[in-house]
Amino acid sequence: MALATSSDQVYVITEKSPQTQLFVEYLIQHTGYNATVYPPSAVLTVTPPEKALLLIDMDHINLDTLPGWQAKLPEALKQVPIAAFNIRDMDHALEALACAQLKGVFYRNENLDVICKGIKSLMEGELWMSRDLMAQLILFYRKYQSNVFRPAAGLTNREMEIISLLSSGASNQQIADKLFVSEHTVKSHLYNIFRKINVHNRIQALNWIHQNIGPILPNIDNGRNGKKHG
Repeated sequence: MALATSSDQVYVITEKSPQTQLFVEYLIQHTGYNATVYPPSAVLTVTPPEKALLLIDMDHINLDTLPGWQAKLPEALKQVPIAAFNIRDMDHALEALACAQLKGVFYRNENLDVICKGIKSLMEGELWMSRDLMAQLILFYRKYQSNVFRPAAGLTNREMEIISLLSSGASNQQIADKLFVSEHTVKSHLYNIFRKINVHNRIQALNWIHQNIGPILPNIDNGRNGKKHG
């Protein structure tokens, strides 16, 4: 594994407190990376270095606000991997993975040394999840991979493509760029999708996806070289 450099950065998204400061100091000391705390309400205007990680505290960002928080990240941070800590249990982890493109998951009772080891792996482009969670994701992937683009509720294949991108936290412009259409066309599709599945906003649409299609998972292929700790 490559040595940390002075420019490598972990952005810890949580509320500031003495406990948080101790946590950050531990990360700095045991990983060699810079680590800075930003509250979830902060507007991040930073320019990330080549190696960076967004580490979000799920005690301070709930599942309902997670997709919106990710969507509001500035363009410079949209390619930075995201990991979550203070995950309560596997159900909480699966729900978080359905809402955002997480590359790493740390449970609430995780040992600090394990968190540091996981952060180092994430900074090298790997996934970091427990064996049980990875096994569950693979089961979900196998179960739902044939359903992702299967028409449901009268949705067209194009609308199902847009739903899959929506579930990854992509903005309207990002969806447009991915599908080589205009942002106006994406908005028209979203209007039709919301009408067909009887929802009024993105959060409700994500809930519908979770209940009727299942989680749209992160790219599991990237995990073949990832660490799976137990």
